[in-house]
Amino acid sequence: MSMQEISKRQQVINFVREHSVVRPRDLKELHLPKDYLHILAREGVIEKLGRGLYQWPDNEPGEFQSLVEVSKLAPKAIVTLLSALNFHKMTTQNPYEIWLAIDRKDWRPVISYPPVRYVTMSGDALHEGVEKHNIDGVLVQVYCPAKTVVDCFKYRNKVGLDVALEALRDGWSAQKFTMDELLKYAKICRVKKVMQPYLESLI
Repeated sequence: MSMQEISKRQQVINFVREHSVVRPRDLKELHLPKDYLHILAREGVIEKLGRGLYQWPDNEPGEFQSLVEVSKLAPKAIVTLLSALNFHKMTTQNPYEIWLAIDRKDWRPVISYPPVRYVTMSGDALHEGVEKHNIDGVLVQVYCPAKTVVDCFKYRNKVGLDVALEALRDGWSAQKFTMDELLKYAKICRVKKVMQPYLESLI
């Protein structure tokens, strides 16, 4: 093995050690051979989490490890509904699946693990209310609390009206959003009439 190869191998090892989750594409951007990930995983130097995802063996999984992993595999997707509620600590539920919003026209990345559930949105309903969080060096897109609550009302047939009402009450009590914010997103998502009686009960 040449000195250059040893150097690149060590660079890959160092990169994996410093990041929570790494994919082959990350190495390509750094002009490092992505094959090293497969080789190092086979040798037991690093761990393979799932298809195209690797990590350093001693990494302690963070609270939002699953969100980091799916954001690596589906960078355009936005964490929504139950998963966004969980992120903002506005629900007692811990969803088994990661709920992601994507554009109707976008390709849905096939993710074997963690399990994901897609909902399609478009226009302002997709792009408004997105927060960008840097978690362990990975950009994770999550809808803000107000948009998340409104989405729960819009997709109440998927998540349950009880979940939407719990999120509305808990978020309001914790002052995670204002009435103006709720009305703004309710108008964008066309659920203002549906939400109106519940919003009036808060005041």
